[in-house]
Parts: sequence; C-alpha cells; structure tokens
Amino acid sequence: MSALSDDEQLDSLKSFAKKYGSAMISGILIALIAFFGWQYWQKKTLAEQQMNTAKVQQLMDDARTAEGNPDAFSQLSATADKIVKEAPDSAQAIQTQFLMAKLAYDQQDFAAAEKALKKVENSKVKDQGLVQLVKLRLAYAQLAQKKYDEAIQSLAAVTDPAFKATADEARGDVYVAKNDRENAQKAYQSAWDTLVERKQERQILQIKLESVGVLVDDPEIERPVLETQVDES
Repeated sequence: MSALSDDEQLDSLKSFAKKYGSAMISGILIALIAFFGWQYWQKKTLAEQQMNTAKVQQLMDDARTAEGNPDAFSQLSATADKIVKEAPDSAQAIQTQFLMAKLAYDQQDFAAAEKALKKVENSKVKDQGLVQLVKLRLAYAQLAQKKYDEAIQSLAAVTDPAFKATADEARGDVYVAKNDRENAQKAYQSAWDTLVERKQERQILQIKLESVGVLVDDPEIERPVLETQVDES
C-alpha cells in the first residue's frame, strides 16, 4: 500500500475536521501540549533534584574533610545557604541544614545549630516527616540553650502521630531541665504508653521515668521463674 501524498493527507485532515469538529482537534492539541509540558516539567524537576542532591553530597564530603576543624561551620555556611536559597522547599535544603546543625553541635555552638534549623523549619517540602524532625532537633538545640519555653513551643508543632512518643519524651526532658517534675512525669508516661502499645524499644525511657519517681512494669520483659526440683528418692 503506497503512502498518502501531501495533498491526500491534507484532504484527509479536512475530512476529519468536518466530521468531528474543531473542538475535538483543539482538545487533542491541548492534551498534547499538556503531555509534552508535563514531560518537560518532570525532566526539569528531576534534573534540578539531581543537581541539588549532588551539591548536598559535595557539602557532606567537604564536611568530612573538615572534620575536627573548628572553622568548618563558617567555611561551609555560604554553600549551605545557597542550596537553601535555590530550593527552599526541598528535602536537600533540609538535609543541608541538618548537616550544618551537626557541625554546630560538634562545636557546642547550640545557637548556630538553632539558627541553621530555623532556616528550614517552615519548609513546604512534601515529606512532612522531615519537617517534624526539624522541629524535634530545633527543640533540643533550644533546650541546650535553656530556652525552655521555646523548646516546648517547637515540640507543640510535632503533630504527626508517628513522632508522638519521641516528642513526648523530648518534652519530658525539657520539663526535667525546668525542675518541673509533675509535667515531666506526665510527658514521660505518655511516651511510655505509646511505646508499649507499639512494642518499641524503651529501656532508656524507663530509666528516665524512674529518675522522676515513676516505676513502670514492662510487659515485654519476662520475669525469671525459679524452678525447684523435688527429690523423689
């Protein structure tokens, strides 16, 4: 079968348009534009993500090279801030500030750690678990500076049920630092109840509870059974 000539293809297109109407052709064109536009956006987004990931990896490599250097934080700050500025609502931006906070922690510079984490605490990244982790780490940076009320406020923003036990335990740590034994007991007990329900590790939390005067029985721990042998002779 021979291929259609240009004139025959044009006649065929006119016949199609007359039969089905210009609305359908417009719809097809719009669909094609949307399809190719979506493909372009995906490729562009993927390229940007790969580029940002490469930048974070390079920053991590530089941080390992500078390990033990007291000036590492200041030397890497400009690069980290650039990543956040270029992609403020990305997972890479949060990873960058986690790294910067760790460098600050290593130098006992908790104010710098808090500052780094605050740069991404309002991130609109799709992975809300990362934002919850930012709030948790921010609370501990504030606790280290004795900013107790601010730490409690940061923990109040941790609302994902998956982080409930962690947030409650952190809240208990803050209340202990404030010498608020009653609220520390409540926070630790809440964390304990959640972990028991989930059957997760809780030995350290048990010690914390005992330190504020709460003795708990762990249903997962088997009590030793004393066996006696009867002499049948």
